[in-house]
Parts: sequence; C-alpha cells; structure tokens
Amino acid sequence: MDINLLRILVTVASFVVFIGIMIWVWRNRNTADFKEAANLPFEED
Repeated sequence: MDINLLRILVTVASFVVFIGIMIWVWRNRNTADFKEAANLPFEED
C-alpha cells in the first residue's frame, strides 16, 4: 500500500465522519438537547 493511498483513505474517512457529525447536529430531534446545553453556563446553582 502506497503512503499516498493511505493519506487519501484517511482524508475521505475524515470527511465522511465530518458530514455524519454535521447531519447529527442539524437534526430537529436534537435541538432541545443542544438548547439546554447552551444555557448551562447561565444557570445558577
């Protein structure tokens, strides 16, 4: 296996993981969880 082929495979795999994370973040089902997490620093004990 050539080192350039390995670099290409790692780059493509990283891009696929990135797209998967972006889809997971932008799904409507997760919106409430992220809004709650965004307000955590402003809540008082």
